[in-house]
Amino acid sequence: MIIVLIGYMASGKTSIGKKLAKKLNYNFIDLDDLIEDKENMSVTDVFKEKGEIYFRKQESYYLNRLLESENNTILSVGGGTPCYSGNIDVILSAENVRSIYLKASLTTLVNKLMTKKATRPLITHIETTEEMTEFIGKHLFERIQFYNQAEIQVSIDNKTKDDVVEDIILELF
Repeated sequence: MIIVLIGYMASGKTSIGKKLAKKLNYNFIDLDDLIEDKENMSVTDVFKEKGEIYFRKQESYYLNRLLESENNTILSVGGGTPCYSGNIDVILSAENVRSIYLKASLTTLVNKLMTKKATRPLITHIETTEEMTEFIGKHLFERIQFYNQAEIQVSIDNKTKDDVVEDIILELF
């Protein structure tokens, strides 16, 4: 089985994915890390130097390859991955794949991202909590229709990563 974790940035896709992989004795792959490795540059630099369209094509290509070739893998995808190139349909129609939306409230996301914005190129320019709330709220409004198509939804609000991992395991098995 391949378990695909989707959700907004800072929802814990990578950190929870790693814990879940360890607990299930699965491989862990972060799609953005894979793209960085294949492109020999950061996602930020891919966007700057080659453009978003190029990045989205590479993202879709590697997603398809992974879903065809992997097994016993936790796959963390970027926050935008399900929203482009029919990727959510690819995830939902792939054999032996389960999709999980790590759902976080707007408040949780704003609180997490205000402390992490220096490491997130998309939001480094945001200075106030109000601006962050507006930015994330707009993004979520655009993306929620894709996220909500996941087979399983697990809330991360007010939970430890270990609690979320347990919730996922209960939903899956």
